[in-house]
Amino acid sequence: MNHDPYIHLKREDLIPRDYLAADRTILANERTLMAYIRTSAALAAASGSLIHFLGPLTANTGGVLLLAIGVGILSIGLQRFIRYKRHLRSFSLE
Repeated sequence: MNHDPYIHLKREDLIPRDYLAADRTILANERTLMAYIRTSAALAAASGSLIHFLGPLTANTGGVLLLAIGVGILSIGLQRFIRYKRHLRSFSLE
């Protein structure tokens, strides 16, 4: 992750395409975070449905398991987002 693709270039040598590529990368990182959040929310909704509509212990266990998986996916997504955001900031073109 410490590889800087622009290290051999001077700021004056960069063209608009390089700046636009950086913007696309930042937006892709945000889009990926939203996908993690969406997946986590879907698992939480499925968990709530299982717990609410199905009464037996197996449904409650499955619902809690789905909720735990959803929280795990959300935490992984947040960690990745923060890590890549810091990485992108380390070789900012601004």
